[in-house]
Amino acid sequence: MNAKLIKWGAAGVAALAIAAPAFAAAPVEAAPAVAEIAEVVEPAADAVSGGTAYILNTLLFLIGGFLVMWMAAGFAMLEAGLVRSKNVSVQCLKNIGLYSIAGLMFWVVGYNVAYGVSEGGFVSGVWAWYPMQGVGEADVETGYSVASDWFFQMVFCATTASIVSGTIAERTKIVPFFIFTAVLTGVIYPIVVSWEWGAGWLDAMGFSDFAGSTLVHSTGGWAALMGAVIIGPRLGRYVDGKVNVFPGSSIPLATLGTFILWLGWFGFNGASQLAMGTVGDVSDVSKIFVNTNMAAAAGVVVAIIFTQLRYGKADTTMALNGALAGLVAITAEPLTPNVGWAIIIGGIGGALPVIFVPILDKLKIDDVVGAIPVHLLAGIWGTLAVPITNGDVPFMAQLTGVVAVGVFTCIFSAIVWFILKAVMGLRPSAEDEMAGLDHSETGIEAYPEFARVA
Repeated sequence: MNAKLIKWGAAGVAALAIAAPAFAAAPVEAAPAVAEIAEVVEPAADAVSGGTAYILNTLLFLIGGFLVMWMAAGFAMLEAGLVRSKNVSVQCLKNIGLYSIAGLMFWVVGYNVAYGVSEGGFVSGVWAWYPMQGVGEADVETGYSVASDWFFQMVFCATTASIVSGTIAERTKIVPFFIFTAVLTGVIYPIVVSWEWGAGWLDAMGFSDFAGSTLVHSTGGWAALMGAVIIGPRLGRYVDGKVNVFPGSSIPLATLGTFILWLGWFGFNGASQLAMGTVGDVSDVSKIFVNTNMAAAAGVVVAIIFTQLRYGKADTTMALNGALAGLVAITAEPLTPNVGWAIIIGGIGGALPVIFVPILDKLKIDDVVGAIPVHLLAGIWGTLAVPITNGDVPFMAQLTGVVAVGVFTCIFSAIVWFILKAVMGLRPSAEDEMAGLDHSETGIEAYPEFARVA
């Protein structure tokens, strides 16, 4: 998804204008010439002129960007529905806070770290804020507005932080979480992005991640995993070898959040085509929409079937995570698969939460919303599956990318988590955690009219 290499075409509008008088002057005698002109004009009609391409490409970025921004609401509602009612208010605060911090950090330093790296390089030498165009300015040669490009990239950055929020919910203080978010969105995520979308060393070796199964979702998943391990599980979650289930506050709210995320994913994947100036580009965006939708649908159905077979009844939360895991899996390559392969890739993704959530519980890794199997594991699967449908991508490059992003993100995230733990502490007191973080962290309860339960 290298925005610096965006495609846009030029049209043969002038050829039509030249041809028009010939048609009117001698319609019969000029028939062979008309046919000859038509042969020239027909392929030119597949693309638009530079200015029009600039407008259409910019609109694609903006429309895709606000759809991905809407995913922030999806994450907020999903997490609000899956945490207990005594923690809903603080979870909503974390989501609007992390989105805002991500926007600021991506402007202050993140964008230039992501796209200032030298070709084939490891780390950008540009650590400064990102200058926008002046009023009325437009460099048509770029093929898109630079501000629209920044906005589209920024909302992806915020998505990465949203993944962490859900995993470590209900036992993490706000201030250290926000500090970690600033580091993740300003440094960790941009460096990872620079390796592929910024034309860094992974891109040079042929690694491909169309819309971010690894760069966005696995990066957030690795950071979340380190947080869950270092912070530890919620009080009372694992006692005497038993896993105590903490039901969420609202399944309808979690379901609404999932549908919002599903909708936003059309911008996430579709706009990652990065161009809408040719017939081929628009056709490809349409195909991406279909594959994205079918992968999610397959993830839901597989999750329902697996839970029905395993537990004797379908699990609604697993069905929701099945949709999201299917979406994450297809994100690495939503264009080259046919619909059948999109269903297979999404279906395998949908099985991962059903398989790995119990494994995480056995390891006493407390993932409140199931984000680790959904974003990390499904992201790995989707990335490794790219060569199945895209023969130009070498499998070893994909494997190298998965490992490199995992090692870098785990080490850097762990360092930050440990520093925060040592300096200010990550967890509230046991009393505050049991009473609910709405009371201790925000002073505003989401459902004050209802009696709180554990």
